[in-house]
Amino acid sequence: MVRLLFWIAVIAAAVWLWRKFKINQQSHPEPKLDAPLRMVRCAHCGVHLPNDRALQLGSDWYCSQAHLEQGPGRKG
Repeated sequence: MVRLLFWIAVIAAAVWLWRKFKINQQSHPEPKLDAPLRMVRCAHCGVHLPNDRALQLGSDWYCSQAHLEQGPGRKG
């Protein structure tokens, strides 16, 4: 009877350890990074800003509505 209880305890401990290590490996996935934002240059003043904050008109990007209305700045 003691042998049976010993083997039941050994098997239970082995199953418990196996499940514990398996859960620990699954619960720590690598953090996923978002796609990086592209930096664009304002066609009027030349400031660089992320494309999600910029306004686009054709192929030109602008940092604000005022610069969009004024159009491209002087180059040179």
